[in-house]
Amino acid sequence: MKDENAIVVFSGGQDSTTCLFWAMRRFRRVEAVTFDYGQRHRAELECAARIAAEQGIKHHVLDMSLLNQLAPNALTREDIAIEHESGSLPTTFVDGRNLLFLTFAAVLAKQAGAKHLVTGVCETDFSGYPDCRDVFIKSLNVTLNLAMDYPFVIDTPLMRLSKADTWRLADELGVLDYVREQTLTCYNGIPADGCGECPACLLRRRGLEEYLRSRSEEALP
Repeated sequence: MKDENAIVVFSGGQDSTTCLFWAMRRFRRVEAVTFDYGQRHRAELECAARIAAEQGIKHHVLDMSLLNQLAPNALTREDIAIEHESGSLPTTFVDGRNLLFLTFAAVLAKQAGAKHLVTGVCETDFSGYPDCRDVFIKSLNVTLNLAMDYPFVIDTPLMRLSKADTWRLADELGVLDYVREQTLTCYNGIPADGCGECPACLLRRRGLEEYLRSRSEEALP
């Protein structure tokens, strides 16, 4: 696929940054698109811009502030607590986010002559988000192709991976330390290992510990 181009949906977090490096290995030209939907931690946008610049990747930032007006959530509103009660969606879920992000990324990709859309969604550690499911991605892929009469391929390299497997992939790509030290996953806007207490940080840390433990065991004679 080195003769093809790709657009990476990019937040500057662990998953999307791993996907960025994955795409850079596979495609001739890679561009990144970040969406400004009123995140209460603007550091996310700054982190994404910095990583793209460091890697020499053309970076687009699209205004999606309307999403914040339509779908209040804990990622955009300080008055909404980060919670996940059994039987309900987490308050960090943003209705329509991946649907809109991938649709706008597809419009951008067609103008840029890119057929591949790369996104870090994962249904293994997906926190109950319905728009991270493989069935949704496959459905949207068909819809985008029909809507724009263009042969899009939505690549989801993390779809079947656990968080530990995602760390393994970063290591195989030679960027484990970079992803650990330079990305921002924390719901409280703290880079690298984050606050260590929010659901995103706990998932990230458990995955890293699991991977490092398995790597050590594999290295034993």
